[in-house]
Amino acid sequence: MEWSQTLLLYGVLIGCFLFGGVLIGAAIGVVGIVGVTLASGTRLWPTFGDVIWNTATSFTLVAIPLFVLMGEIILRSGLASRFYGGVADLLRGVPGALAHTNIVGCAAFSALAGSTVATAMTVGTVAVPEMRRRRYSDVLTLGSLTGGGCLGILIPPSIPMIVYASITQTSVLAIFMAGILPGLLLAAAFVLYISLRVLLQPGLGPSGEATGEAPRSRLNGLRDCLPVAVLIMAVISSMYFGIVTPTEAAGFGSLLALLLGLLYRDLDLKSLMLALRNAVTTSCVVMFITLFAQFLSFAVTTSGVSRDLSVALADAGIGPFVFFCLLIAIYVVIGMFIDGLSIMLLTVPVLFPVFEVMGYDAVWMGVVLVLLIELGALTPPMGLNLLAVQSISNAPLGVIGRSSLPYAVIILGFCLLLYAVPQIALLIPELVRR
Repeated sequence: MEWSQTLLLYGVLIGCFLFGGVLIGAAIGVVGIVGVTLASGTRLWPTFGDVIWNTATSFTLVAIPLFVLMGEIILRSGLASRFYGGVADLLRGVPGALAHTNIVGCAAFSALAGSTVATAMTVGTVAVPEMRRRRYSDVLTLGSLTGGGCLGILIPPSIPMIVYASITQTSVLAIFMAGILPGLLLAAAFVLYISLRVLLQPGLGPSGEATGEAPRSRLNGLRDCLPVAVLIMAVISSMYFGIVTPTEAAGFGSLLALLLGLLYRDLDLKSLMLALRNAVTTSCVVMFITLFAQFLSFAVTTSGVSRDLSVALADAGIGPFVFFCLLIAIYVVIGMFIDGLSIMLLTVPVLFPVFEVMGYDAVWMGVVLVLLIELGALTPPMGLNLLAVQSISNAPLGVIGRSSLPYAVIILGFCLLLYAVPQIALLIPELVRR
């Protein structure tokens, strides 16, 4: 069977399964088994056991449940609400202060949660009622949450980055470090957009920040921000200076989060059990999809689809920039229907050899793919950030979508900037290697 026919068959089968209501992990796994069977019969079926074992025992993937646990403890211990209030105090008096607080809060919690949806919901749970109480427009509130939530998988730690590194055998530390500067610059771009928007449309925010409550000092705000800031710096700097591996940093971060929760006496036994339960549930879902995605990766390798696709593109004379634009279009369309992690697991096994043929750096490409996944989180009907914010705000999905559009445009422009200036992503990894 020709590679194009095989690739089309994979796409049709996955589409039919998904529209039929089959879980994404199961759909990917079945297609992988079908692909291997078509290529080699049942001769390679015993290899599936090796695939499961090697994936499930991967030291790299152990970081996922630990980072998830760290974020859950921070959320359940009340440190999230304390941090948000502290940032709001520090930005008091700035036009659109709470909208800026959402972006700063999302940037901070992205370094704790490693998930777009978790970041948007963590900050949104605190932000939506507070901003509505202070008479902020929903356009400003909801957009800042969906857009800011996208930082959740760009600034390390990031679950999709860990999965990408596992699939491509790339350094997790290098990809983590590559996401820091782009994440901070993207957050700055969001803040700049909000500033301009509030300047041009003052009615989006309250005329003043007075709430009838005695304003707290900025010193109190700094005190409330400090615990989370110290935790973030401890986790990231320990990886940067080579003291711990990313997996060890995840365990270290979970321990620090637990100690902080106990220190501030906000973490009781019930909250801890809830954090553990949610961490297990999330980790099981991620690992279920990841395990069966390896079946598809094995099928792609066995059938030679990725190799033949690379040769076909090289023969067609498609240049790196044209392919890059085509890649953006593909991910935007796929992102309308499939969640980000599944997109990563579906596409990377097929496209990674093509990236190498096009001369793309593997670490840089990991950051670009995370940005494109972020873009998918803002595109209906499957935009998970839109659905997450709708669940906590009860706002119409159309309003949330229109509020999120400017942030999607900013992310798209930032992808093109990364192509033009790849050092934005590669500068810190190069410093780490020295």
